[in-house]
Amino acid sequence: MLLAGDIGGTKTVLSLFSPDQGPNTTIMQKTFASTAYQSLEAMIRDFLQTADGNVEIEAACFAVAGPVFSNRAHITNLSWVIDAQNVRSTFGWSSVLLMNDLEAVAYAIPILEPDDIFTLSAGSPVAGGNISVVAPGTGLGEAFLTMNDGQYIAHASEGSHASFAPTNALQLGLLSFLQETMGFDHVSYERVCSGGLGIPNIYRYLIETKFAEEPKWLSEKLSASDDPTPVIMAAALDQETACPLCQAVLDLFVSILGAEAGNHALKIMATGGIYLGGGIPPRILPELQKPAFLNALRSKGRFQSMLTNFPVNVILNAQAGLIGAAAFGFDHQPVRSFLKAEPRSQ
Repeated sequence: MLLAGDIGGTKTVLSLFSPDQGPNTTIMQKTFASTAYQSLEAMIRDFLQTADGNVEIEAACFAVAGPVFSNRAHITNLSWVIDAQNVRSTFGWSSVLLMNDLEAVAYAIPILEPDDIFTLSAGSPVAGGNISVVAPGTGLGEAFLTMNDGQYIAHASEGSHASFAPTNALQLGLLSFLQETMGFDHVSYERVCSGGLGIPNIYRYLIETKFAEEPKWLSEKLSASDDPTPVIMAAALDQETACPLCQAVLDLFVSILGAEAGNHALKIMATGGIYLGGGIPPRILPELQKPAFLNALRSKGRFQSMLTNFPVNVILNAQAGLIGAAAFGFDHQPVRSFLKAEPRSQ
């Protein structure tokens, strides 16, 4: 068996896979609150206690929300430091691999099922062309795929921490607010285009600049919640209870996401397609289908027509990172490879 994990700042999913059934089929899975544990090793011990005693784990591969150096990672939005060698020696496994979580999502793309993908724009994909992955969730992740000898290879990136580049007056105001009022020397895309940081920052900006009034019922809900983002998102998407403030937050978020997706696609020449991952895009699919998102993505002057040819897709499968980690883990063991296929046609 292979143990694969998708480790995030909010939650961690651990799952068992067998080489016979491959990375698209889980044998056993459990979800944990990441902050409830002091280490990955402690979480794995709890997981193993619930597993069948006859299960034999040979190796493990973990997708982690943070950069990986020499098979060691410090989780960006968690206090953990994960050392693959320590995990391997603790449990006596033959191999433990760490990979960036968006790198894992990228690895999953060629083997996702058609129902796992929603196409916003079919475009004109180039066979074997580079593929861009941009994923807003708790944080903002970015990665990309390139073809090498008939096999897609995923590459991790920390591009979400590059400097935010406003595209209009409202976004310029957001940048100034975060720098001058909030006191941030560096404003990254993650700080304006994520669930953990971006949505609350945009909301505070619109409130404090008197862009829109905060309804009393919304203020009460926010006061009673530990995490403002789900409250704001729910109010923005509620068709029965219109909330202009929350809709404005979502509109600004979508326009920033579109602009950064276009930036990333240009930087890697994503002729094979742009894929939106993470937890937020599937939840706001109706908003992404409106013209504003693709307009923001393609609004790149002389390169607008080229970007129109790049396919744009949303990854609907919340297990994509786990599937990619399992595929990568299998590919680096003496079993069959799952990573050579083109993305499946929609």
